[in-house]
Amino acid sequence: MQRREREQESEFIEKLVYVNRVAKVVKGGKNFRFTALMVVGDGAGRVGCGMGKATEIPEAIRKGVEDAKKHMINVSVRETTIPHEMVGRFGTGQVLLMPAPTGTGVIAGGPVRAVIEAVGIKDIRTKSIGSSNPINMVRATLQGLSQLRTAEEVAKLRGKTPEELLG
Repeated sequence: MQRREREQESEFIEKLVYVNRVAKVVKGGKNFRFTALMVVGDGAGRVGCGMGKATEIPEAIRKGVEDAKKHMINVSVRETTIPHEMVGRFGTGQVLLMPAPTGTGVIAGGPVRAVIEAVGIKDIRTKSIGSSNPINMVRATLQGLSQLRTAEEVAKLRGKTPEELLG
């Protein structure tokens, strides 16, 4: 009862992306543990990912959520999509992120979709290039999203108005 109440209070969207069973061979046999890759977002431009490792899956998920909350980033979003095209890279994984017109929806594979939905982006097209490892894909997506800048942000950095920049 207490646990359910706590879950309802959370203002974050929590998504389990991947669970992996790892084994350590010891004298008495094998010790199994689970790693959980979690994505946490507020649906309004903040997102983070984290890994948790424990002997039980629920405990690994809890640790992953805590880790994800510690490593959150802010994402520049324009209406329901992203401001411009971007390629996120992590390891050998690459994710191409492309803005899409309203009504397109989220066109993305599993790990990338979890990140995009947690951010709160409604219209986007993505393409995974290279590694299909869920960890690398999530990290590549986050890396690409963190590099996004709106015209207003770029203009402010350059000390100009957005009209001068686009004009």
